[in-house]
Formats: sequence, C-alpha cells, structure tokens
Amino acid sequence: MFFRQYYLDCLSHASYLIGDTTTGRAVVVDPQRDIAEYVADAESNGLRIEKVLETHFHADFLSGHLELAERTGATIGYGRAAEGRAEFPIETYADGDRIELGEVELEIRETPGHTPESISFVVYPHGVTSAPYGVLTGDTLFIGDVGRPDLLASVGVTADELARQLFHSLHNQLLTLPDETKVYPAHGAGSACGKNLSTETVSTIGEQRRTNYALAPMSEDEFVEAVTQGQSVAPLYFSFAANRNRQQRDLLSDDITVPTLTMSKVLADQLDGAVVIDAREDAAFAAGHLRGSINVGLGGRFAEYAGQVMTPQTPIVLVTSPGHESEAKVRLARIGFDRVLGALEHPVDTFLDYPHLTERLSRLSAAALAERIRTVDNLVLVDVRNPGEVELGTIAGARHISLPALLTSLDQLDPDAPTVVFCAGGYRSAIASSLLRARGFTDVSDLVGGYTAWQIQQTTPSDSSN
Repeated sequence: MFFRQYYLDCLSHASYLIGDTTTGRAVVVDPQRDIAEYVADAESNGLRIEKVLETHFHADFLSGHLELAERTGATIGYGRAAEGRAEFPIETYADGDRIELGEVELEIRETPGHTPESISFVVYPHGVTSAPYGVLTGDTLFIGDVGRPDLLASVGVTADELARQLFHSLHNQLLTLPDETKVYPAHGAGSACGKNLSTETVSTIGEQRRTNYALAPMSEDEFVEAVTQGQSVAPLYFSFAANRNRQQRDLLSDDITVPTLTMSKVLADQLDGAVVIDAREDAAFAAGHLRGSINVGLGGRFAEYAGQVMTPQTPIVLVTSPGHESEAKVRLARIGFDRVLGALEHPVDTFLDYPHLTERLSRLSAAALAERIRTVDNLVLVDVRNPGEVELGTIAGARHISLPALLTSLDQLDPDAPTVVFCAGGYRSAIASSLLRARGFTDVSDLVGGYTAWQIQQTTPSDSSN
C-alpha cells in the first residue's frame, strides 16, 4: 500500500494519496487546489489517480477536485447526501460501500454532523476482512476535537440538529473501530473548523477516546452543549468557498506569474475598487506603505486572513518582498481569491519615489499604551482575538470584535475616535489596524507584542529609587 499525508501549514489542511502498488490504482482525498505534488508522486510511484474523494463540501479552502479530474481523468466522489448539490458530475457513496484499488480497499462510513454529507474512509491494506490501517475522518473527528456543527446555520440547518448527528456519527461509526486504528483528519491546529485542534496530524482511535474532550462520557445533550459553545467567528470567506466547491468554476492555471504594475497603475486600480494587500512583514509595512493598503503578512496564515479583510471576487493588487509574488497568488487561489491584477514593482524604491503617497503604521509598546489609557479621553480599545482567547483575559474596557467580524462591524466604531487594536502577539492587530486605516479611521494604533506583551508589562515591577 502507498499512503501519504500532505499537510499545508498555512491552512492547517491535510490531504491524502492512497494507492495499491500491485495494481497501480490510486485515489486522492480532500486535495488542495494546486495539485502538482499529487500528480508527481503518483507518477514517480507508478500510480494512476482514478478517483478524487471528498469527505464533504469544504468551506475553509477551495478543493482541487476539478483540477485533478481535468488532469488525470479521475471521477469525483462524495457522500450520498451530496446528490444533486454539485454542478459537475459526481459519484456518490452510501454507508458500507467499498472502493477496491486491488488488495487495498476503502470502506465508506457516513458521518454527518459537521455537514450533512460528511463521510469518512476506513483504509484496509489487505481487504476489509483484515484489521483497518486507519480512518480518514475529514472534519468529523480531529486530533483533540470534533468538527464544529454551526457553519450551516445560514442555510437552514441548525447547529443543534448537526451536533446530534455528529454525536451518533462519532459513537456509532468511528469509535466502533479498533483502538489501534490511526486517525487522519482533514485539519490541524489553527483551523477555524474546530476550537481545540492539536498540532499533531495523526493519532489513534484509542488515544482520542482517552484524551479528546468531545469523546468523554456524556449525554447527547451535554455533547451538544460542549461542541456548540465557544466557537470562533467563522472567517468571512467560508460561505463563498463552500459554494464554490459545489460549482463548476475556472481551473487554477499552471501559469502563476504575476504581472508587475507601476505606481500609477496601482493607484488607478485602487480607485476602481481594488484592494492593495501588502504581504510584507508587519515591521516593513509599519516603516512605510501605500496609503489605503492592508497588511497581511505572507509569513502567517496569509490566505485565511486576506479572506477576512475583503469580500470575495474583489480585485487584488499585491505588494510583496521581491520573489514572493507568485507564492502570494497561489495561496490566495487556495481559497478561491483569483482576481490578482498584479504586484507593485520594486515596492521599497517606489515608496521612496512617492513619499507623498506613503504613510507609517502607528504602533505602541505596552508601556506606551498604558500611558495612553491614563491620558487620552474616550480611547477605544478593540480586542480582535477569538472568544476563547478573550475568556482567559483582556485589557479592561476593551471591546471584543474578532478579526473575522471586523469588516462587517465597522459601523459599530467611531472612525474619528482614538483607537488601539490588539491581538495575542501582533500579527492580527497589524491586519486590523491597517484595515481600519484603509476604511477611513483617522487615529489608529496597534499594540506591539499584543496581549502577551501587555500581561508582561502589567506584572513587571516598576523601577523605583531607594
């Protein structure tokens, strides 16, 4: 058996290539949109990708099922509850169906709860009469958590209904597997598809039975309460990606070159509604950037956060460090943000040539913020962290608006009031403060080092003379 996990850190996304080395038949499960690695690995190992299998219609990334089907001729498969919901041809699988690759077999188990059509794949290296090697659980069971059941509330499926389905899927379909069965989920720590995901990317049924809070002995009602409370605000682009994953859409091109744009062209595009995303590190952005641009550093969860500061289908102009333009374009494409117009040529030199078009980001140390709190009337503090983080503590008087909700909550803030935003360490607050400035807020700063730096400052004794 050939079995390989592909883990995409920037989206906390796991996908899989599984094949039978004696027959050469293979499948890919939950692929990312840029598919070259699957194709290359299949070719180098003598495998033919015959099926692209999806555990469900994903919301946090744009899947590569259409790209793989076009490249390899593979069919696309979903659980039977997906019947009639896709604009492209699909095969559907019911509980107990099998996919035979040779000696290697996959057994489908219907595991609704995260979504109605969710399924899991039990992998048998020597046929279904042998012990299972592992189970690909999609977003039903994570390492340390389970899939959140609240993402479909906007389309008429309640979190309570899905949570109850999830309870039975876990106990009747997954926990019935042997304890030594390996668990391979679709996501890890950082994903907004759950609230307590581990940094580990593989576990076992037995380990999850012992350590996963959602699998502890409890009633169905207690389970519903446990998994529906404390979830973060879903990123703004999730509903867009979920719909795009059901649609017939344009394929990701192999050509990932990004045109270079002059400052005059960037300004014209900005005037026409394009968003300028500056993907440099926050320190470089703070030192000087194009007025009206938004800082989303490429070194972090770039695509996810870019998808929180603009609406889908918005034209995008990039500002990056030299040589990173194509990387930024591909990472945006992974969530379906394809309208990249180009990248500003020679950003630093261009900013020096146009000083009247640039500005600096106002950043405060924890000590400077403490002084502003003491001396500035009507100072507005905005905590952009997730609810679970805020529950552990925040700065007195701060308003909580999670970053995913900020773009749609601007009317709750006064653009003329002195405002300071903060997160845990500074990455998200740089995004938030640049977004507010781009939307016309006149006096915005962010906290360097975030709430972590604030806690240290508050607990460090002040110097005093004898």
